[in-house]
Amino acid sequence: MDEVFRALADPTRRSILDALFADDGQTSGQLEARFAMTRFGVAKHLKLLEEAHLIVSKRRGREKLHYLNPVPIRLVHDRWVSKYAEPWVAGLADLKHDLESTMEKVFEIYIRTTPERLWEAITTADGYSRFQFGNVIDGEVREGGTYQITNPGAPDVILGTGVFAEVDPPNRLVQRAKMLFAPEVADEPESTITWEINQIDDSASCCLLVTHSDLREGVHQMMYGGWPMMLSGLKTWLETGELLTTPGSLMYAGR
Repeated sequence: MDEVFRALADPTRRSILDALFADDGQTSGQLEARFAMTRFGVAKHLKLLEEAHLIVSKRRGREKLHYLNPVPIRLVHDRWVSKYAEPWVAGLADLKHDLESTMEKVFEIYIRTTPERLWEAITTADGYSRFQFGNVIDGEVREGGTYQITNPGAPDVILGTGVFAEVDPPNRLVQRAKMLFAPEVADEPESTITWEINQIDDSASCCLLVTHSDLREGVHQMMYGGWPMMLSGLKTWLETGELLTTPGSLMYAGR
């Protein structure tokens, strides 16, 4: 977390994160146009933000796009804030921003575990429930296989459905997902969730990259806003065996 705090200490880097929050997936040239500094200066700030995992870059053809990754900030929140002031922080953090016509959100987190154990966590009912606040996924994990998401507390309520579009254990999983867990998202079309697991060389850790794409213009933030909390819960469970529960998590458990 030292890298996160060092990165956030600079006002320019915080402004870059604000710019990506307002308009995610920008090139370095687009960010350069927003600030009175050289391309080298912007590149230096982007490098420090990437090293702190506060942004993630992805190639699209010849362009390199930069995405805000709120997961490290969520980890800080879960470590210090949630157990003291979650309800008040949630009330103060009711933020809105304009969305692109076609949008994707990218989340990156490092977890001290093996690819096989991480794969099992995201594809089995028991593992899924540990970071999805009791919700379970039920379906055959194969290309073309369908699945449903439910909660044992309300087994007749379907919280989500979908199809496994790509299955490459323990490296890559692509899901088509129809969200049904709240009235605000029930009428939204299907979106795509891509899980990419990469083991870090000479390390007992994995890098998990989650990309939520095919999101409609003006989609409610509930469609993707829970990812930092869920991935923080996944990391907590795999590394410590403890379950992460915050007041805000109840909404994503369909309660």
